[in-house]
Amino acid sequence: MASVGKIFRRTFLIGSAAIVGGVAFGAYYVTRPVANPLKPTKGETALSPFILIDQQGVTLFAPRAEMGQGVMTTWAALIAEELDVEMDDIRVLHGPAAAAYYNSALVGEGLPNKGYDISDFQHNLGEALGILGKTLSLQVTGGSTSMKDGFERMREAGATARETLKQAAADRLGVDRAQLKTEAGVVIAPDGTRIPYTELAEAAGRIDPPHAELRDPSDWRLLGQNLPRVDIVGKSTGTAEFGIDVRPEGLKFASVRMNPKLGGEMNGFDASAAQSMPGVEKVVDLGNGVAVVATNTWLAIQAVEAIDVDWADAPYPSETEDLFTTIAQAFDDAPNSTMRDDGDVDVLPDGATEITAEYRVPYLAHSTMEPMNATALFTGTKLDLWCGNQAPTLLLIRAANTANLDKDAVEIHTTYLGGGFGRRGELDFAEIATKVAMAMPNVPVQTTWSREEDMRHDFYRPGALARMRGAVKDGTAVLIDGKVAAQSCTQQAVERYTGMPGGGPDKVLVEGLFNQPYAVPNYRISGHIADLDVPVGFWRSVGNSHNGFFHETFMDEMAHAAGRDPLEFRLELAKGEHAPSAGVLQAVKDMSGWTGQTPDGVGRGVAMTYSFGTPVAQVIEVVDEDGTIRIAKAWIACDVGLALDPGTVKAQMVGGMIYGLSAAVTGEITFSDGEVEQYNFPDYDALRMHNAPLTEIRVLETNPRLGGVGEPGTPPSMPALGNALFDLTGERARTLPLINQFNLLV
Repeated sequence: MASVGKIFRRTFLIGSAAIVGGVAFGAYYVTRPVANPLKPTKGETALSPFILIDQQGVTLFAPRAEMGQGVMTTWAALIAEELDVEMDDIRVLHGPAAAAYYNSALVGEGLPNKGYDISDFQHNLGEALGILGKTLSLQVTGGSTSMKDGFERMREAGATARETLKQAAADRLGVDRAQLKTEAGVVIAPDGTRIPYTELAEAAGRIDPPHAELRDPSDWRLLGQNLPRVDIVGKSTGTAEFGIDVRPEGLKFASVRMNPKLGGEMNGFDASAAQSMPGVEKVVDLGNGVAVVATNTWLAIQAVEAIDVDWADAPYPSETEDLFTTIAQAFDDAPNSTMRDDGDVDVLPDGATEITAEYRVPYLAHSTMEPMNATALFTGTKLDLWCGNQAPTLLLIRAANTANLDKDAVEIHTTYLGGGFGRRGELDFAEIATKVAMAMPNVPVQTTWSREEDMRHDFYRPGALARMRGAVKDGTAVLIDGKVAAQSCTQQAVERYTGMPGGGPDKVLVEGLFNQPYAVPNYRISGHIADLDVPVGFWRSVGNSHNGFFHETFMDEMAHAAGRDPLEFRLELAKGEHAPSAGVLQAVKDMSGWTGQTPDGVGRGVAMTYSFGTPVAQVIEVVDEDGTIRIAKAWIACDVGLALDPGTVKAQMVGGMIYGLSAAVTGEITFSDGEVEQYNFPDYDALRMHNAPLTEIRVLETNPRLGGVGEPGTPPSMPALGNALFDLTGERARTLPLINQFNLLV
């Protein structure tokens, strides 16, 4: 079978369908940055990695992972809008691991600017630097960049396909292309003749694609509308394939145990008890852990737990408080960065009132609903790896190195993700699955982590401390001097991915602090990196997740010190700095009927954070019900610049808020004797239906550039809840989780 057909088979959604007379299009073809992973043979054409039109119809090869955020639906809409096909007529597959699918928006996000004040030159520079994503093989889903990456690329792909198909029809009919129209997957001639795209695909493959103008947004049929999700039928009927659902013929099942003292070595083990259990087929020595291969997953989990292992100590302080002592010591060292230093914060303005506060947030787990897993088949000369993941090209490189194979001998099959939040951007679960499969050549093995193993072997959101100093005068903020100390998840991730130490100023460490759109004349933010070996990584909204809490809780404290309403205090400061940020504050004020006054037994708090190009404001309302505090209502306003699918934007804003509120209420990873103390959801819970707020969302579109939506809903939720509790009780929350201070309904 030809290679294009193999790509279909390897994405395990089409089966063994052969692609004959097909043509593929995309922005890739226009710019030709890298090799096309789709390799045609006789009778086939593949000009780009994105859109393939063949005798079966139109297929989108989406390079971003679908983990519930709706990316496949919106990418399909971008294509359908220009190609003139209906959403139901597009098949969507995840593309293979290939540099052609690099994320063009990711690198530009690292530029040292605040984002909301970016100039056209800086914006263009960021787009130009996007090409580095190709060089670095950054086929990555993360950073709320999927739409920024795909907005123009996918429309260009659809428009190019449309005009090429029209040219093929024009050549057949002997008319000028300008005389032809397209709709619903057909080319229409002036005399009413209708030629389906499928009949034109082979001829289109022999045409050099003409220049194609993108349609004016006023002509859009689909974009800007609430669209049905392309993944909803499969997920509703149980036919969608997640990593844990993969079932190649002859599959065996495995589970794994690694040192609970994270990063510690394994001195030795006794597997005799496990080996005597019926159904156990192999015990695998992983060097720094053990795995058991068995006839089913439950047996594998029971057997691997039966192994007596001698674990070495962790390379970090063994107790939670000792870890935070080390984090605090980072304040004594020179800052890694001072990314905002406006005015003179060392001099208190005459007549100003000074405010200081210290804050602390814990380590957090990703706690994805689908535990880490991967299925691998190793033959000695080839490796196939099936899993939900956020970085297939990086995964491919790691798997190839682990199996001692050339990269061309490794195939990554990306499934749906049962939650990612940054965790499935790591490579450890695939590396372990590869090692297990290497111990069972020619047998597919699915390695599934127990919930406990997953929870206790994460790359955690780092615990963090902040020391804030500010000043107010004449009812407004005149000074903010903030310092944050935490481990650097960026530097750790760089070293894990590349083997080289990360370095340089860490923007992620201070994001959500240095770049908040408030007109404060004296404003300095410093980031201090704590030298610890607790494994940390990217957690939904990353540095914004803790810095949003620090900044917006402190803004509340400053407002009260100034004798001002907290929302009006913010609104005045935002108006002078960033109109879209002021707009979302005004929106939640209007939506919630905010007056600054709440009746007895009710508390309201507000917070606004700018992250990933999108300002989001939230008002949270809590109520005291016979001594138990319930989160009752929430109002969210965001300004994404352009809402390509308002329904998806709203869903992501609510999901991001719930994720953040869950962390704020109960989320906490603690350590004892070097081990994580939380084992399962009873120890690390999330909000449920009974304690989640009724929520109203408003989506604004005044922002001059497209913003992200997957993560910006998370940062303001935590301080908004803390500020609401202060309004209700008079107690200020400076430490998370809040359940340790308040009697919240859980």
